Amino acid sequence: MTEPKRLFDCIEYHLERKPLEDMLAGKEAGQWKKYSTAEVKVIVDNLSAGLLSLGISCGDMTPEGRDKVAILCKNRPEWIMLDMAVQQIGAMLVPVYPTINVNELEFVLKDAAVKIVFVNDEDLFLKVLSLKEKVPSLKEIFTYEHVANARHWKEVTALSTPQLIEQVKPISEKITYEDLATIIYTSGTTGTPKGVMLSHRNILSNVMASIPCFPPGDELRSLSFLPLNHIFERMVTYLYLFRGTSIYYAESLDTIADNLKEVKPNMFTTVPRLLEKVYDRIMQKGNELTGTKRKLFFWAHGLAEKFEINKNLGAWYNFKLSIANKIIFSKWREGLGGNLKCVVTGGAACQVRLIRIFTAARIPIMEGYGLTETSPVISVNRYQESGRAFGTVGPLIDDVQVKIAEDGEILCKGPNIMMGYYKRPDLTAQDIVDGWFHTGDIGILTEQNFLKITDRKKELFKTSGGKYVAPLAIENKLKESPFIEQVMLVGADRKFVSALIVPSFANLKDWARKNNIAETGNEELVRHPKVIDLFKELVESFNKFFNHVEQVKKFELLTNEWSVDTGELTPKMSLKRKVVMEKYRDAIERIYS
Repeated sequence: MTEPKRLFDCIEYHLERKPLEDMLAGKEAGQWKKYSTAEVKVIVDNLSAGLLSLGISCGDMTPEGRDKVAILCKNRPEWIMLDMAVQQIGAMLVPVYPTINVNELEFVLKDAAVKIVFVNDEDLFLKVLSLKEKVPSLKEIFTYEHVANARHWKEVTALSTPQLIEQVKPISEKITYEDLATIIYTSGTTGTPKGVMLSHRNILSNVMASIPCFPPGDELRSLSFLPLNHIFERMVTYLYLFRGTSIYYAESLDTIADNLKEVKPNMFTTVPRLLEKVYDRIMQKGNELTGTKRKLFFWAHGLAEKFEINKNLGAWYNFKLSIANKIIFSKWREGLGGNLKCVVTGGAACQVRLIRIFTAARIPIMEGYGLTETSPVISVNRYQESGRAFGTVGPLIDDVQVKIAEDGEILCKGPNIMMGYYKRPDLTAQDIVDGWFHTGDIGILTEQNFLKITDRKKELFKTSGGKYVAPLAIENKLKESPFIEQVMLVGADRKFVSALIVPSFANLKDWARKNNIAETGNEELVRHPKVIDLFKELVESFNKFFNHVEQVKKFELLTNEWSVDTGELTPKMSLKRKVVMEKYRDAIERIYS
């Protein structure tokens, strides 16, 4: 087989080179079930045939003419098998976040005129079923778990016949590099969802350009838990498949710690929020230590905070760090499975301090940057140390061009730029001008061609004094405090900058105990004078890092963590600033009254 031209070519590509015993693996009834490359091929072909039998087709091959199949499901081997099965008959997979609200789900199913939906379990089955009357195109719903009164996905493969399988190949041979591969609806932090149309060329060019950035080696394993309906995890999945890396799917976000120990992966992708939680857990364990063990833990942590990349800090520092790695950080690595070569993070800005500490502990964190519209990678810090720089999202990948507009916005051009927004040429024309995609992010390119993101264009705000404030960097700095879990800056058209702060209640309660504060409820704690003083001192200590306009003059402590379920975070954990402003209007008014 020559150079692969379609995403689903990864199966043939491997059968010809080095088939895997465990191309994909997931937990079934508490045990890991592995699917070899050959087994995956059989299931994918039978699924394609079954879909043909259900009348799913490529239509006239136009974006509107192709039949759409949606999936609302946690990560599991069947997810990616369905993806390849739908692709190779020229139909279109429309992945949807399982946590999507019903109004947005109705919009997506109608906008894409979805014919069949695959769901994970009973909850999602009922969520889709409640819309069946409202979505005239919707014919069938299939479930992966066995659900009463629902059709099971294996009924689709059971419809396969040798004659139907014969029909799959000639259809798949018609599909070209330039053809549409998927439509991904982005909810973003504003407005109605937009369907991003990505071609095989968009995603595959990104896969091939990103492969050299990852660690070399054969027979590597990865753990997958970031939602597959997000382009980051999906593109990385194809990267794993084309380079022969086995993929093990975590059971859920709650089981990651156990799954890491079972699978002992060489790499995984994550978002900063989850990395922060891993770090917080490590620090909590450190805080529970006593005596010499505690001293050693914080001595090692202090060394890691001073670590620099691509810079020799001298023989004495290196000697101390090697001791710290032997006695302290080896336990961190063990907790992550003991075989990690790297962790790739994206989706939002990661605190530099975390990247520095983990890298010192020999857990290289490769931060990258991109958007759904760019398939997604624009730049990424490399596995090779010379291709990494703290505080940047790495060098550009091959084939991708970037220029910085006059107002500082990052513009991007290359084979990875989407075909456009589905049925929205007006929005496409707004975002792609003369071939350059406008990212909405503000940044700079260093002399070494490393990209630095300084803020979101939409998130900059002006104080009433007419001064611009970029909140992201300030919020990330404040989150370095172990007492601050989440924070959002406020101050558009106001006299000064203030902050809404969600304390890290585990650490705060610990502190309260040590300071003889009897209150244990969140409500009482955030109102306690000693706690308010603690946060005043904290904010003061950070203000010296910001220029006068950016300094946080006042704040309100909140009692509940922001989450996807309560509506303040998008599914990929970005802050919905408008929602927070609306929800905490009273708190903001108190600050400025």
